[in-house]
Parts: sequence; structure tokens; C-alpha cells
Amino acid sequence: MIISIVNQKGGVAKTTTAINLAAALGERGQKVLLVDLDPQGNATTGIGVAKKELALSTYDVIMGEARPSEAVIKTGFENLWVMPATQSLAEAEVRLLKFDNKNLQLRKALLQVEQDYDFVIIDCLPSLGVLALNGLAASDKFLLPMQCEPYSMEGAAELINTVKRVKRTYNHALSLLGIVFTMYDKRLTVNREVRSMIRKSFAVDTVFKTEIPRNVKISESPSHGMPVIFYDGASAGAMAYRKLAEEFLTKTGGKPAAE
Repeated sequence: MIISIVNQKGGVAKTTTAINLAAALGERGQKVLLVDLDPQGNATTGIGVAKKELALSTYDVIMGEARPSEAVIKTGFENLWVMPATQSLAEAEVRLLKFDNKNLQLRKALLQVEQDYDFVIIDCLPSLGVLALNGLAASDKFLLPMQCEPYSMEGAAELINTVKRVKRTYNHALSLLGIVFTMYDKRLTVNREVRSMIRKSFAVDTVFKTEIPRNVKISESPSHGMPVIFYDGASAGAMAYRKLAEEFLTKTGGKPAAE
């Protein structure tokens, strides 16, 4: 199954969620490919891969200049592989405009490797441009990380409208896996109020029960090139992402290899 982690708003822990969900799924016995679809390459460095040492990246794959299997790297973490990204991916936003099927390049590529993994997790960049559309067009479902802050609903509505366009034009099967609250602080009145509003606005099974708290260990772990579950497995952030992985598997029908 291919899942895009997407939100056009930056700073909502999208990449953090992609990294840590992928790592937590790997820990639970799932074979996971993390696809970095953001020119900033934060998912790449956050999983411990040095961008300057890369021979091939997502850019080469999406432009049809390399096979996916050639660009994929095994990380130092259990059951976790990454298709890394570098700043060169920004060129794809311009070059893809000349392609007849510009929004389907990633989909065509991932068809070659998706059967090798239980889950493919795509970390989309914070925009709704051609790269993000490639991610959505390639996915079975998408996950929406969201902060409980004002204007969150407006951003969600904009994304849902984009998804409707993608469904209509490129990917009829695309659906929302769920919304996950990130950087949640129950001490803040505004967080509690927005959380309540969002839960009332969406179907009960649409919003994940697991909420990711603000946690210093989550913030520290990327600079060490490690998911938080390996950086500090006893932290509140690590426990939250492990719980999210369990709920994710329930929603998707996946089962850990050990079960």
C-alpha cells in the first residue's frame, strides 16, 4: 500500500511523521520504503543518509533517468529503506511541466517496486504543485498531519479540494486514511478548542485517536539522523509514534510479521 503524508502548510510535523511512522512500522515487522519527495531532503537526512554521498535520488527516478531499485538505499534501521532526495528535485517542478503525463511519473516508477514492500510512505513537500500531485496520484491513501491551530480547517479544505481533482483526473481510488494531530499541547486552550472543532467536523473514524505531543526528543532526533523511537525510545514522542503505528496498521489491515 502506498500512503502519502501531505499538507501544503509547512511546519506541521509532516516529515517528522513520515520518518517516525515509517520507522515504527519497520520496528513492528513491516517492510517500509520511505520516499522523500521534498527537495529539502529532510526525510533523507532525518533517517541518517548523507545527501552529498548520493549517486542517485528521487529526482533521477521521477525524471525516468534511473530505475527505483537503483536509487533505493537500505537505512541503518530495521525493515526501513529510503528513496532519498536532494535539492536537484526542485528542478523537476519545472522540467515535468514539459511531460505529457507530468503528474504520473512517480506512479509509473513505484509500480516497479511497490510489491517489494508492505508500505510505501511518501513524504510530500509543503505545496500542492506538480511534485505533490505526483505523490497523490501514486498513492492508495493519504494521511494529513494537522496542528490544532487557527486556519487549520482552511488548509484542510484546500487540500481536500485538490484531492477531489486528483481523484477525478488521475487516481479514482485515492482516499483519506485519516487526520493525525501533531505538536498537540493539551494545556493550551486554543489547541483543545481547535481539536474539538476538527473532530466534530469530520467522521469519527477519520481522525486518528493517537495524538502526537510537543516533545523535545522529537525535535532533537533529526539532528542525530535518527527516528525518535531509536533516539529515545522511552520518550513521550516515541511512545506516541509507536501507538500511531499500531492504529495505522488497524486502519490499513496490516499485521506485524511477528503476529
